[in-house]
Amino acid sequence: MLTNFKYKIIAFTVLVASLSSCKSGVGYSSKGKGAVLKSDNFKHYVDYFNTMEDENLKFAIPNDSAWAWMEKNIPLFECPQQNFEEIYYYRWWTARKHIKKTPLGYGITEFLVDRSYADKYNLIACAVGHHINEFRWVHDPKYIEQDVKIWYRGNDGKPMNKLYKFSSWTADALYNRYLVNKDEKFLLDMYPDMVTDYAVWEKDRQRKDGLFWQHDVKDGMEESLSGGRKVQNARPTINSYMYGNAMAISKMAEMKGDKEAEAKFKAKADVLKQLIETKLWNKKSEFFETFTEKDTLAQVREAIGFIPWYFNLPEQNKGFEKAWEQIKDEKGFSAPFGLTTAERRSPRFRTHGTGTCEWDGAIWPFATSQTLTALANVLNNYNQNFVAKTDYFKQMNLYVESQYYRGRPYIGEYLDETTGYWLMGDRERSRYYNHSTFNDLMITGLVGLRPRADEKIEVNPLIPQEKWDWFCLDNVLYHGNIITILWDKTGEKYGKGKGFRIFKNGKEIAVSEKLEKLVIE
Repeated sequence: MLTNFKYKIIAFTVLVASLSSCKSGVGYSSKGKGAVLKSDNFKHYVDYFNTMEDENLKFAIPNDSAWAWMEKNIPLFECPQQNFEEIYYYRWWTARKHIKKTPLGYGITEFLVDRSYADKYNLIACAVGHHINEFRWVHDPKYIEQDVKIWYRGNDGKPMNKLYKFSSWTADALYNRYLVNKDEKFLLDMYPDMVTDYAVWEKDRQRKDGLFWQHDVKDGMEESLSGGRKVQNARPTINSYMYGNAMAISKMAEMKGDKEAEAKFKAKADVLKQLIETKLWNKKSEFFETFTEKDTLAQVREAIGFIPWYFNLPEQNKGFEKAWEQIKDEKGFSAPFGLTTAERRSPRFRTHGTGTCEWDGAIWPFATSQTLTALANVLNNYNQNFVAKTDYFKQMNLYVESQYYRGRPYIGEYLDETTGYWLMGDRERSRYYNHSTFNDLMITGLVGLRPRADEKIEVNPLIPQEKWDWFCLDNVLYHGNIITILWDKTGEKYGKGKGFRIFKNGKEIAVSEKLEKLVIE
């Protein structure tokens, strides 16, 4: 058992002066050991993954260094359902592939192969929010911090040329990262960049009525049922993103003591909230929909209608939560291999995106991870009776099952909703597509560690009581401490006693006889 654990304070300097990073406010574990789990017990996964391929592309951390990097950097996870465990380690193994050394520090790529529409160093801005939310659990902060600084200061001190090619929720993601590591210095160093970022989007994409418009292709969701590559629609995506960013910037301003900016951005968020709830909500379909450039609702449900809950935007007790019934409806979004990107009852379902980018119904991990993040928020933060833990576990289970191809772990671009076939699975570009989250969902959703700004530790597992007899999430670096969360129905698996237990730096701080929400001072 680890007690009196000491952490190293990491200070690093990015190679270009304009990108020099602040010293990180928290340390990171370099031991690779938890209070309960032994890292060596999971090395076999990486040994297997390394045999699955001829490593034709090598970047900052090649396969032969993968386990050494993972052992130092990732939380450990164990459960009785082997595919959950395997995909958990597989997704860390693949995320590591995308760490790339550049002249300006580390960057995080989306594709391993070069793409013509990427920025310098093959970086693409579409999934930066996903990258931040996933990498916030990596112990060493330099990878994601340097990536963010490249995006915002890597063009002679200015943003990269293609930063605004895609909608983003970067400010929200950076604040959520702060809730994990409490590194106020880095967050506030990025604060001016986030304020400027918001102003750019207001100038380029805000309509007269206050909503934001976007081409679906620049939402990273081309060939959707509601939009088009050149259509200027007010989509739930960009409007929810801008709400989340405004709320995050307001909180950053509060941390700085800038009451004027705090109130200004809170007011921007409030206006967007009201517009989304009134203009994007279709009372007939009981769903958030795209508001077209013709000022009419699109009259089709798409997975992007769940995104407002990604940011806890919809007001409680106004009937909005009824939208979540659609994830259980086979005519809605429920399919054999997960959640579709458009409702299956639509006569246009998977009709006009076929063979290109199919956001007209096929399953995309990008959208799945957004929807599951939103669903976890609903289950944690809303009083409702439309969805339950069983629904979350079912969809996480399908998400796990979908991440296999030809019998081996795989993550790519998108897949058929009924067969599970990866539609770009035989293309080199699609392998290891870094365009979604998974381990963040495992930590904050399934196991239920809910990041907070205060020093309370909140854990609310979304695992049904009788599903697993045991599980353990260990070596989680949270607020500078190592957190361990375990469930042992009989007490025989881990020898710590029966029940649900939480440890801080190896010391037990909470226990319950059942899997339930715990909030510890």
